[in-house]
Amino acid sequence: MPNPITPEVPVSRRRALAAVGGSLMIGVEPRALAAGAIPPSVIANPPREWGKDASPTSYPDPDIIVVDPVFKDSLVGITQIRRLWDKGLCLEGPAWSSQGNYLIFSDVQANTQYRYLWEIGEVTITRPDSRNNHGNTFDFEARQIIEQDHYRRIIGRKHDGSYMLLADKFGEKPFNSPNDLAVHPDGSVWFTDPSYGDTLSEGHPDVLGGPSNSGHQSPFIGDDHPELITGQKRELPTNCYRIDKSSKIDTVISESELPDPNGICFSLDFKAVYVASTSKEPGLKVARGKSVIYAFDVNGSMVSNQRLFTNMVVDSVKCSSYGMNADVEGNLWCESSGPLGYGGVMVFSPTGKLLERMRLPQLCSNLTFGGRKRTILFMMCGQSLCTLQVQTQGAAPS
Repeated sequence: MPNPITPEVPVSRRRALAAVGGSLMIGVEPRALAAGAIPPSVIANPPREWGKDASPTSYPDPDIIVVDPVFKDSLVGITQIRRLWDKGLCLEGPAWSSQGNYLIFSDVQANTQYRYLWEIGEVTITRPDSRNNHGNTFDFEARQIIEQDHYRRIIGRKHDGSYMLLADKFGEKPFNSPNDLAVHPDGSVWFTDPSYGDTLSEGHPDVLGGPSNSGHQSPFIGDDHPELITGQKRELPTNCYRIDKSSKIDTVISESELPDPNGICFSLDFKAVYVASTSKEPGLKVARGKSVIYAFDVNGSMVSNQRLFTNMVVDSVKCSSYGMNADVEGNLWCESSGPLGYGGVMVFSPTGKLLERMRLPQLCSNLTFGGRKRTILFMMCGQSLCTLQVQTQGAAPS
């Protein structure tokens, strides 16, 4: 069956309003609009329904907007964005285990780590007290790498079920709150270290005197290992780091080069690394991050040639991005945070050209590819786990 997805130009505010009024729906062929009918979408009134009891949507999905015709071959025209689960608080950290055939993801505010089982389509709890697990990934040896906001550290889970400490300080100073991870074929682990986990809701605040503590908060209430957080406060700049196979830790991107780093991802050939610069840190009144994505050339354990990859502006609407993942064509799939109609996912070519975007009912914080063929895009959307089957594959590992 031919792919029915029709490329369109990006939607503007004026055109979006027209769509709600009934004169236009981006991504839907004109013949689908018989008698003025408009398929429900994220921006429609009433809006599109979601979940297992929602009415079937029309094809192509009205919330998938193809910007460049070259991208239509990466999409399946007779599928739709689906909400699989909606019992979370603040979902993050998706990572696909090809060995176990499941998706690991975290709920950082609920202090819980979950697993979506592919064979039966159910979500189960894997760690009821995850220490505010944020980011996850699997390395080239299929070991799970885990970030814990509460302890401001990175640990690894071995195949025998035991855990190893990978990083909890740089020099003698504790990390801020390691956030996102990317693994390299040379065995190294690269990660960002903003301070978004230095709060009561996503980890623990600094001890008194730290920038994320107003002077009235206790980081020790409810903690059964106070010795692990004693004296912890923000002392390091928000850098990006690299852990090599010998456990040596180096700064690869400094705060002066890229403030408030968040999502991190390698290009398909590992010759470049992408890093998102995002919103202001807890305790600061002014944002230093630019809400953009930068690219760097990778030269062994160092980077060079910093350049702007995308400013995350669509139709003059400023958006931001946290998590991202590459596909086997070299395209970068990026979470997009913005006003209604612009929150969701954006896909960029290796040169930073916008190819496609998806509107989601809630802001998407992170994403990854999984499924048996690695053709399912898993999206962490606030309280919800959403998916889309695509006609490309995610670059492994997750």
